[in-house]
Amino acid sequence: MPASIPKHILNLVLLGIALLGAYAIAAESPPKSPNTDSRDDITLPSFRVPYSSFASPQARRQFRIMREQSRHSPSINDIAASRAYYDSINRDRVRRMKKIYPVIITARSIGGVPTDVVTPAPGVAPAQASRVLINLHGGDFLWGAHSGGLVESIPIASLGRIKVITVDYRQGPEHVFPAAGEDVEAVYRALLKHYPARNIGIYGCSAGGVLTGEAVARFITRKLPVPGAIGTFCGSIVEMAGDMAYTGPILSGDGAPTPQPNGTNVSYFTDSPYFKGARQTDPMVFPGNSPALLAKFPPTLLITGSRDSTMSTMIQSQRLLTAAGVDAELQVWDGMWHSFFSDPELPESREAYAVIVNFFNRQLGR
Repeated sequence: MPASIPKHILNLVLLGIALLGAYAIAAESPPKSPNTDSRDDITLPSFRVPYSSFASPQARRQFRIMREQSRHSPSINDIAASRAYYDSINRDRVRRMKKIYPVIITARSIGGVPTDVVTPAPGVAPAQASRVLINLHGGDFLWGAHSGGLVESIPIASLGRIKVITVDYRQGPEHVFPAAGEDVEAVYRALLKHYPARNIGIYGCSAGGVLTGEAVARFITRKLPVPGAIGTFCGSIVEMAGDMAYTGPILSGDGAPTPQPNGTNVSYFTDSPYFKGARQTDPMVFPGNSPALLAKFPPTLLITGSRDSTMSTMIQSQRLLTAAGVDAELQVWDGMWHSFFSDPELPESREAYAVIVNFFNRQLGR
């Protein structure tokens, strides 16, 4: 007959059994309901969100890579380290892109502004000879020059058989608003000497999408003809806000931003040193503040992903443009994150490139 179990050991065993039972019950129970306060703010319980079943296997793999990369990203306050970090990632993307989309890249000063001119290796198609695209790279108005612009330009130039000029506009913290817009205007004025405005397209991602909207507002106020069409991707004519400013970072594996005391989310672009002294309500910063300006905008393509923290921004931008009478087309890819099309191997990226090329082919010259 076995020896009796000491009482203190028996108590520990019983406690362990009780805890395991409680854990099993909790695991089988549905998550607690969200809590809503007097301001209609909702506190969500912890719960699991599977990766989108609509996204490709390649996207799932890249999502893991992106999450791993983000763990090693430097603080946004360390500008030099951030520029080196993102330049390294973008240079690798450029290397991969050039294998898939052969192009010729030429550094050139246009209107006194440094640019990279990207043309398809087989040459510009005859139908595109009188057309040109201007790319405005992303990077929070702090980084992305050269390599980031090439990432956004190479696939479009190659697939569209069209010349793409990516602008190395001035960035913060060395420069502040509206320095970047001044550079875009200088390039645009120089190109107007060789191309009719209706044959010029402008597009950009993230900060470049914001800058695209700012540039058009700038052209309008300076009585310049507007371009034939524009694309604002993962950033547009209004500040980053709305539901996805919170849920987007969470779905991308980052923490939720902390609301300000008045209940609004922390400002995104206007917290950047580039916007030091600028007003968020200024329509030259966010043209969505002026319906009169928006009414003069050209046809606009908007692109985002369902895990992009700017998706609500893109929805609101398309809503305001449509209300102003602008032909505004919104394309959303499920499971995709901010600037997802920067990685060329994804089926979703190839789809986005085709959408961009087809949009400008339809709109330019009308």
